[in-house]
Amino acid sequence: MPFELKKAKLRLSSEVKKELDRISRSRTEKASRVERAKILLLYAEGNSVNSIAKALSTNRPKVDRCIEKALQLGVLTALDDLPRSGKPPKISEEAKAWLINLACTKPKDHGYSFELWTQSLLAEHARLHGFKHGHRSLNNIQKGTVSKILKKSSIKPHKISYYLERRDPDFERKMVQVLHVYKQVELIKENKADTQGIAYLSYDEKPGIQAIESTSPDLPPVPGKYGTISRDSEYIRHGTLSLLAGIDLLDGQVHAIVADRHRSKEFVTFLKLLDLLYPDDVLIRIVLDNHSIHVSKETRTYLKSKPNRFDLVFTPTHGSWLNIIESLFAKMAKTFLKGLRVDSKEDLRKRIITWIGEINAFPVQFKWKYGLDKL
Repeated sequence: MPFELKKAKLRLSSEVKKELDRISRSRTEKASRVERAKILLLYAEGNSVNSIAKALSTNRPKVDRCIEKALQLGVLTALDDLPRSGKPPKISEEAKAWLINLACTKPKDHGYSFELWTQSLLAEHARLHGFKHGHRSLNNIQKGTVSKILKKSSIKPHKISYYLERRDPDFERKMVQVLHVYKQVELIKENKADTQGIAYLSYDEKPGIQAIESTSPDLPPVPGKYGTISRDSEYIRHGTLSLLAGIDLLDGQVHAIVADRHRSKEFVTFLKLLDLLYPDDVLIRIVLDNHSIHVSKETRTYLKSKPNRFDLVFTPTHGSWLNIIESLFAKMAKTFLKGLRVDSKEDLRKRIITWIGEINAFPVQFKWKYGLDKL
């Protein structure tokens, strides 16, 4: 039998014993208070520390601490945790501020090859260089602590969010010109204005449409076995084609040519197509971007031969989102071009022309809303 040092007896007044009885049977008191009350009652009855620990399915050190606290500080005081001074934060606020400021710089500015910080690299740099700036509390910092500090400050130096800088000094003026075209179209559709012999188009090119051929036939889905089309991961490239297209903003018809390239020559070919499609007395007003082929010598030579026939309205630099036809190209990428496989460039050309025909069979009149209410 293990040797057990005798402790002093615990004397309980009738009032204190009554309170301990109440707490030991309570269902609303904290579990720790209930357990300690039971320990003290059993000890006051003459039970040993070992027998109390066994009876309450706990450990001897816990019973020892509770009894010692009761003998030293009083029975009721022993039921609660003693106030603690609290552990001072290991990393000072000044050190955290220095770390956040460091995260707002680039690693390459500190001699690293990295473009962006990682939490591990930040922690390593802080451990190596923090003490030089008077922040010895960073000597043992790990990436987990770095993550918590950055998260609290909403700093994410490992991520990039993109913005578009307006480099065109005439951005607002050019945007208003484009919006005026869309506003005029809106008024015409609402029968609040006459066309005045003007056709309105939105034009752009979609280059680099790939002609990709599968090396093996696609396998169709098999109910209950294969839920998707199965395709060989290998393929053959046959080059690319460019789509030059303009959408009539009044009736939704798409006018297009498919070419191997998109140079001034092809753009002039497209303008000639429009010249054939619209009556001679109609002004063709086209919203388009400021690509060099749209104002090249070859293009202007053709436009000179057709005075008062075309009116080009250019979107501002980095303002291609103002061009309605971008919506059509986005739809094309998400539907028609998704998973497209062809046998050759000629096959791709035919498929694109067929798709344009399907669009024109049920034309969609795209509506522009942004900024029109302010005109």
